[in-house]
Amino acid sequence: MWDRIKDQAKGLQQQAQGARGAGGHGRPGAGSPGGSGSRAQLVSALKSQLTSLKTELKSGAYRDASMAMCALVAAADGHVDPAERQHVESLILHNDVLQNFPSEQLRQRFNKHVDQLAFDFPQGKAEALQEIAKAAKKPTEARAVVQTGFVVAGADGYVAPAEEQVLREACQVLGLSAQEFGL
Repeated sequence: MWDRIKDQAKGLQQQAQGARGAGGHGRPGAGSPGGSGSRAQLVSALKSQLTSLKTELKSGAYRDASMAMCALVAAADGHVDPAERQHVESLILHNDVLQNFPSEQLRQRFNKHVDQLAFDFPQGKAEALQEIAKAAKKPTEARAVVQTGFVVAGADGYVAPAEEQVLREACQVLGLSAQEFGL
């Protein structure tokens, strides 16, 4: 099953790369009408893949790594304004897969990482990446952490370059190829 999902993501990734090659590396859709749709399709496919794995994603390592990933995506540009923080928290609490966990646990872990990132971004980033790295032991969970980050990053229809960078860094600490996710 994972191979089928991976093949589907690769196909969408190739579509996204083709659209990016035609339209440049700016905001998707800015240079090419297909860019935004391809990225949106990739985010949608990743969200579906996560949902299909819901019963497997119940470990504390996945929960903690996902909250660190969400905080890192939210703070990717070096700061998180209150509206963005509230928006990402809402995405987390309404995410089908993350409903495996008590909402207060998710909120507490997410806010802890956001607070650390806001106080000292380099140190908070290092701590978030350490938390993310703990999911590397289980490849399904490791991929799901990146997928969760990608879904949160793409929720507004646009994955910013700073968000792509933190997703690449997460792939690196998890021992995954960033290319697998179109990064």
